[in-house]
Amino acid sequence: MFTLRPAAETDVPVIRRLIRELAEYERLLHEAVVTEADLRANLFGPRPHAEVVIAEAASQVAGFALFFHTYSTFLGKPGLYIEDVYVRPEYRRRGLGTAFFRRLARLAVERECGRLEWSVLDWNEPALRFYRKLGAVPMSDWTVQRLVGDDLRRLADEAP
Repeated sequence: MFTLRPAAETDVPVIRRLIRELAEYERLLHEAVVTEADLRANLFGPRPHAEVVIAEAASQVAGFALFFHTYSTFLGKPGLYIEDVYVRPEYRRRGLGTAFFRRLARLAVERECGRLEWSVLDWNEPALRFYRKLGAVPMSDWTVQRLVGDDLRRLADEAP
């Protein structure tokens, strides 16, 4: 029913559209400032920083997953971090989310990763229930910290 494939550079416009759809769903559209040039450079440039899997159903784009490698010093192994998984509303509850996670789990195992991780908004109950069904456990002892914008630049400017 669904075909999952690695994204190609020609997919950049649709990837951007999907990111904006996801941002709208997450009530964060004002933060979605990514451009096609950003995506082209960061996904398909000389040093790609992330990878994307595209889902199609009957030649229509149904969703995407964007992920990248991390590294665990405790495990001494790489990991995969899922930045985004998005399934368009008309394709939800048909197994596509599970298919994305199975594909990424398989990639993690093939690449000898020690773990597969992602974050979820605390209000997103449908996603939280879905992740529990997969066997995921919340990392209750950890909280995400972030530096962005002026704070990031200010700290960088303080470096010797």
